[in-house]
Amino acid sequence: MAELSLKLHHCNFTAKLYLNLKTMLFYVFRVSDKLNLKQTPQTPLQPGAFSHLALKHNVSFPALSKDFKVMKRRLENYSEHQEVPRKGRKHVLLLATTRTGSSFVGEFFNQQGDNMFYLFEPLWHVEKMLTLDTGGTNATASAKAYRDVLQQLFLCDFSLLESFIDPLPVNHITTSLFRRESSSFLCEESVCSPVVKGVFERYRCKTRRCGPLNLTMASESCLKKDHKVIKSVRVRQLENLRPLAEDLRLDVRFIQLVRDPRAVLASRMVAFAAKYKSWKEWALGGVGPLNEDEVKKLKGNCDNIRMSAEVGLRQPPWLRGRYMLVRYEDIARFPMRKATEMFRFSGIPLTPQVKAWILKNTQVSKETSGVYSTQKKSSEQVEKWRFSLPFKIAQVVQRACGPTLKLFGYKFVSSEKMLTDKSISLIDDKVFRA
Repeated sequence: MAELSLKLHHCNFTAKLYLNLKTMLFYVFRVSDKLNLKQTPQTPLQPGAFSHLALKHNVSFPALSKDFKVMKRRLENYSEHQEVPRKGRKHVLLLATTRTGSSFVGEFFNQQGDNMFYLFEPLWHVEKMLTLDTGGTNATASAKAYRDVLQQLFLCDFSLLESFIDPLPVNHITTSLFRRESSSFLCEESVCSPVVKGVFERYRCKTRRCGPLNLTMASESCLKKDHKVIKSVRVRQLENLRPLAEDLRLDVRFIQLVRDPRAVLASRMVAFAAKYKSWKEWALGGVGPLNEDEVKKLKGNCDNIRMSAEVGLRQPPWLRGRYMLVRYEDIARFPMRKATEMFRFSGIPLTPQVKAWILKNTQVSKETSGVYSTQKKSSEQVEKWRFSLPFKIAQVVQRACGPTLKLFGYKFVSSEKMLTDKSISLIDDKVFRA
């Protein structure tokens, strides 16, 4: 009991210490129970403040000393492997929400060639570590953590991301990087370590046999690439990423991918069926109104997307020439044209490999496509939702997300007949200037 009490004391201290350290610090103390964030983090101190704070509070950490030493070392070496600014290097952040076609669009960049560093959803690890017992996250803490991890990854520094990977990498080697196989860069020969017999890797490379991912090797290979692209569905507000745009070591472009909220919800109801069970039951004749919390969540998601787009389209000085809004529907209908526009905006050459991949993966049969597949006959995906989403749910979305629909040029439907009439387009021809 004494030992348990001591550990709980350490947990409470680390939660308080987090308020004064780098946003992500407390997550790496590796205590058995997740810390429950109830407070808003204050202005973080510089890494060098770590030792000072520990001494100031005159606290020893017998149970956590190893992890504190690991964190101290990582914070002190925070910039050890950051790249040196070089003319011509481009950094692109593809921002989206789930079920907007972001995996498909991300593949445009993933297929670019040997000069591309592409990461698929690295913030998955951050979100997982930040998730509270209630299922949500502390918005302020997550925003800062997401920003800091993205900034370091663009600089080819994996140390901050490492701190969120569970289990914690040993000597910068991990078997647990989320969807490693979705980033061609992480399966290149230069990042491919020998296979370790008996070691299970859930996200192993498919193009060649590789052992556990050595993040030091990944960092070294990243430094040799001219172009860095990261895809994420976890950043809520573009405004939170301003420090990336103002970092003189980077040349960041933001591409925000949006999709008709009605189509997004229809897709989520299939892909995440359990989470949307109440929606289905209500649509099939459930008694009473739809759960108010579900509607609020839907509205909140739409508002976040819209507000980010409004910031980008307004072109404040820090975003001037750095923001592009793209509708999934336009990419699905005109994939080559929109790909050309995105690569031109990014300053990254559109290679023959990308063009070939687009042609191959936008004209495929139903047999080869699936819920999570990037291989689909893209033009058919635009209208598909109209025949699966009940009209009464479409009405809920239109009420909750009206301003978002209007901003992005999606037409409202006034009847079930209009919803399923393919001769009526629900997409306005609209050009987004930024």
